[in-house]
Amino acid sequence: MAGEIPDLQAQERTGTGKGAARAARRAGMVPGIVFGGDNDPLPINIPFNELLKKLKKGRFKSTLFNLKVDGHDDVRVICRDVQRDVVKDLPTHLDLMRLKRTTKINLFIPIDFQHEDECPAITKGGVMTTVRGEVELIVTAGDIPDALIVDMRKLVNLGDTITISDIELPEGAELVIKDRDFMICNVTAPSALKSDGDDEDDVDAGEVPTIEQDADVPPTDE
Repeated sequence: MAGEIPDLQAQERTGTGKGAARAARRAGMVPGIVFGGDNDPLPINIPFNELLKKLKKGRFKSTLFNLKVDGHDDVRVICRDVQRDVVKDLPTHLDLMRLKRTTKINLFIPIDFQHEDECPAITKGGVMTTVRGEVELIVTAGDIPDALIVDMRKLVNLGDTITISDIELPEGAELVIKDRDFMICNVTAPSALKSDGDDEDDVDAGEVPTIEQDADVPPTDE
């Protein structure tokens, strides 16, 4: 299970409705609502600057948080919506959903590339290229893995690759992308060596090589 779930600090909002939400924004807060589970919806305020920092880090809506509100038990939540100002694109309201330990959620799990110094393809002079540094999985809130492990010792020759089928998924986890065996990383010859070995006659003058790319309501008080 993931070693540390980031905290999300918030304050309970005493008032509801548009007036209370505007007052919160004037005080440098972003109003929000926590819903789901067996409890009633909880109006909250989150410091604007702290929320903005977390949004800029990315993956905010796919990150599990430990919500801390004075006077309430800590609860795991995930963001289901962030409303933004149409002109400034700054957050004006957010919706958080409570999660049980058995709740299934989509999260991006990082890749841990191990034993790079023992990788035969790299010791032969190859250069590792990371295609995906994380993979989106469907996991249970109570059993989130720290990372997916890639053993780089499996890459023996230049040109060898690791695809998602080469990685053992944690028990109970499922891939979001199931229709193709996408690449995680590969080891290739350095650019200089590849240039020296290129045969210019291999590609016709009028031929343009192409690359195929991956295509990868809660209650409100407003």
